[in-house]
Amino acid sequence: MNLSETVFITTINPSDTFSTGSRFRLRWFTPTTEVNLCGHATLASAAVLFQHKKNVNPVLVFETRSGDLAVTKQSKGYVMDFPLNPPTQEDPSEFRDIIKAAVGNHPVQDVYLSDNTKKLMVRLADSCDRSVLTSLKVDPVTLQRSEKSGRVKGLILTMKGSPDCQPGYDFYSRYFAPWNGIPEDPVTGSAHTVLGSYWSKKLGKKKMLAYQCSSRGGELELEVRDDGRINIAGQTVTILQGTITL
Repeated sequence: MNLSETVFITTINPSDTFSTGSRFRLRWFTPTTEVNLCGHATLASAAVLFQHKKNVNPVLVFETRSGDLAVTKQSKGYVMDFPLNPPTQEDPSEFRDIIKAAVGNHPVQDVYLSDNTKKLMVRLADSCDRSVLTSLKVDPVTLQRSEKSGRVKGLILTMKGSPDCQPGYDFYSRYFAPWNGIPEDPVTGSAHTVLGSYWSKKLGKKKMLAYQCSSRGGELELEVRDDGRINIAGQTVTILQGTITL
């Protein structure tokens, strides 16, 4: 479909419809491969079922490669119940090439890896302004060539936010996954299962407001829970509706 991810929804119970069912099966695909977790396509799936199919249930559960994912309808949007993916600290020298390809000579404060999701998280030093992150020109071909070990399938660039300035973002990020056919993802729920864990510990906060600084951009409300899960809240706008004939 030439989008970061395309999601396919199917019913599980033969007697269910998209309007009456409370459990569905989801599968996500990038232009090149099937992936294990995707946030905005899950959010979009729930929005289509609630808004366009007039689903009667307050909570929908999706069976996926990452287990059951629940989405709850609220007055101002939707809340997704996702697994938390805590990363572990790594030696920056082991990822020297990929860091150089992504951020050049800008100072790096932390390097963490989520083995479960194969997402490498690189935190820019606090001395960097937000403009450093937003102005980075990351070449997807160079980035993909810089890491061929198989340990990394996605790169998160992040930095501390400006909680004292409205609207008070706790941290910023960008996400690149050319290994999966995605030069840069506009907004990435799955990356925030890693970011949420990291920044919650660094900031000493359970509830955070995050902003992904792609050209399109997107705001995410996060709540890290004590049961190893994370709530990711957001809103949706339908921009296209149609029928594909196969």
